[in-house]
Amino acid sequence: MENRKKLKLAAIIDGLGWNYVGWQHPDMPVDASENIDFYIQQAKLAEAAKFDTLFLVDVSHVGPGNIPHYLSMFEGVSVMSALSTHTKKIGLSVTASTSYADPYSVARQILSLDKISRGRASLNAITSNPGGMVNFSRGHLGKSDQYPMNKEFMEILLGLWDTYEDDAFIRDKESGVFLDPRKMHTVNYRGKYFQVEGPLNISRSAQGRPVLYTAGTSQTFMDHATSYTDGVFTHGNTQEETVAIADELRRRLVEKGRRPEDFIVSVSQNPIVGRTDQEALEKYLELLRLIPKNSLSRPLFFGSAERVADQVQQWYDQGAIDMLILRQDHPHGLRDFIELVVPILKDRGIFRTEYEADTLRGNLELPKPAFREI
Repeated sequence: MENRKKLKLAAIIDGLGWNYVGWQHPDMPVDASENIDFYIQQAKLAEAAKFDTLFLVDVSHVGPGNIPHYLSMFEGVSVMSALSTHTKKIGLSVTASTSYADPYSVARQILSLDKISRGRASLNAITSNPGGMVNFSRGHLGKSDQYPMNKEFMEILLGLWDTYEDDAFIRDKESGVFLDPRKMHTVNYRGKYFQVEGPLNISRSAQGRPVLYTAGTSQTFMDHATSYTDGVFTHGNTQEETVAIADELRRRLVEKGRRPEDFIVSVSQNPIVGRTDQEALEKYLELLRLIPKNSLSRPLFFGSAERVADQVQQWYDQGAIDMLILRQDHPHGLRDFIELVVPILKDRGIFRTEYEADTLRGNLELPKPAFREI
């Protein structure tokens, strides 16, 4: 592939992890998903390794059958705002559902996080499940409403984040002029699901707009992603399947007059890494001995550091990923990947040795978007 940017790395800070058993491991604090010190530790670990962004998955409808992390976890904007004061360069990504959240509130929350972090915020705007919709008084809506709502929501976000032109605020004490009102704009949006006039009362982001993602694999997801977002979180069961999804996304971008190199295709994996294949296997077996036994599938990225680095590079070279998102099954999953795999990726020249910019867009090598047409 031509014009490839360097590999991007993200860390999902998921407290107790993505399985039913990891919380029982002696090295995992049993309250990790509600322990701000644990989140700070993980955030600093990822930033020291020059990761592009932290990422937080969110849920709004749980029951006793969910993984322990989902049963006791922080709300996304709150925890990312806290982490912004303990980090300087790494991005801060929040998930919100367009099926039940309010677009004006989310636009304001994410742009506030962006201002607090000086240009490091992003949003993963996803559709939801029916249970989540019921919790937010939208049980009268169904699955067929979700993507039309998603489309309206993202159109409103992009409009509100461009309420003010870059030089709208004069803030001149001598003249007494605070704002040039000609550079303040409403959205006047009237959709089937949302009606938003605007304006938003926060100035434009240092990175133009917070980075916007969406997630999925469907045809409608691809259409929305390539029309509105800066990137995606997608999934394939094999490298070949993931490459096919990525290629289709890039084809649609070109079809719409967009540059594929200005878009981030992200896939999550939960590596278990050791210095040798045997050491990785022992870490996996540690988890299998916990209760309930055999509740953890063997991860796709698995084995010695060299083996996992080879897998990562192959997925990157073949175009399956622009950004690899690290999930954690073993309590030291993130640390092990950073200590064992990242140095290899740096030595091979496919991952950075230092941050290139102060904003998330700068480090993702995404251009600052122009102000919307009025």
